[in-house]
Amino acid sequence: MKILTIFGTRPEAIKMCPVIKELNRRKEIKCTVCLTGQHKEMLEQVMSLFEIQAEYNLQIMKKNQTLSMITSDILNGLDSIFEKEQPDLVLVHGDTSSSFAAALAAFYHHIPVGHVEAGLRTYNMQSPYPEEFNRQAVDLITDMYFAPTELSKKQLLDEGKDTDKIFVTGNTVIDALQTTVSEDYQSDILDWCKGSRMILLTAHRRENIGVPMEHIFEAVKRIVCMHKDIKVIYPIHKNPKVREIAKRYFDDCEQVKMIEPLDVYDFHNFMNRSYLILTDSGGIQEEAPSLGKPVLVMRDTTERPEGVEAGTLKLVGTDVDVIVEEAEKLLNDRSVYAAMSNAVNPYGDGQAARRIVDIIEEKFKEN
Repeated sequence: MKILTIFGTRPEAIKMCPVIKELNRRKEIKCTVCLTGQHKEMLEQVMSLFEIQAEYNLQIMKKNQTLSMITSDILNGLDSIFEKEQPDLVLVHGDTSSSFAAALAAFYHHIPVGHVEAGLRTYNMQSPYPEEFNRQAVDLITDMYFAPTELSKKQLLDEGKDTDKIFVTGNTVIDALQTTVSEDYQSDILDWCKGSRMILLTAHRRENIGVPMEHIFEAVKRIVCMHKDIKVIYPIHKNPKVREIAKRYFDDCEQVKMIEPLDVYDFHNFMNRSYLILTDSGGIQEEAPSLGKPVLVMRDTTERPEGVEAGTLKLVGTDVDVIVEEAEKLLNDRSVYAAMSNAVNPYGDGQAARRIVDIIEEKFKEN
């Protein structure tokens, strides 16, 4: 059986590498990896950490790249690879433009699509943008839905998807943490935080750039002003607009350290050493609860409501007063902190990749 895995961003790689490693353990499966190159350096770091080599790289990354360019370059680039490899199944992940374009290309070539992390929804096409469109579009042409939770399965069923094609597996990011997190981890940057409670900040979403991001940074400044024992580490996204706003707010703030983006090994270990996480990211909402870290999500919507229901996440939006108020509760009230940090992670047990590959093998034997 020939399986072609296609992805292009760091978050996809973190979640697909455990699946690829599991595919490579199976004698009956030939797994081929194709990178789109939507991310470059950040993607290479993940591949190196998991010791996975890609057979193909479309290298689509260009300066001032638009979503249209990403989609068309991937569609064109995959034609010859599909012709050569003739895969029995194409595996994509999540909600990136790489996933959408790869699934569409597979559909055009009449190749079945397996969607890892299927069924996440906000039902708001503008938030997150363009991810909500991407994942809904991929699920229109998916043949095997690997849903991380019962809720994501329910959302697929509510849309009329075939129950026989939906499989609840858990989230592969929990598998990835078993490779990345180390209790012996050391870092000079973490040494800077010694004796303080460390808040890990990530903020980069397209829909937050501008006034919402200014509100987030203003809230962070207020929090550190009220707590001299708090230090904030902000691995800052490469987007120049994000950097310009961040410099304006944090250049003169001694309790906030802006650093270059971290590779996945460092980032997971920074999460593990943090006291609290403030984020507008998607994946962190799944990773942090496995490490017992409360997460305040600075967005108005989330496609991961299971974490909110379980009590591991709290949606706080981008209102300055709300962010400060919710952070204050966690910083000042040990019972509130314990309730969030001890909540059961709804995203699985670290065996998702094995389940996914077992299901693929079983289904292809039936056929």
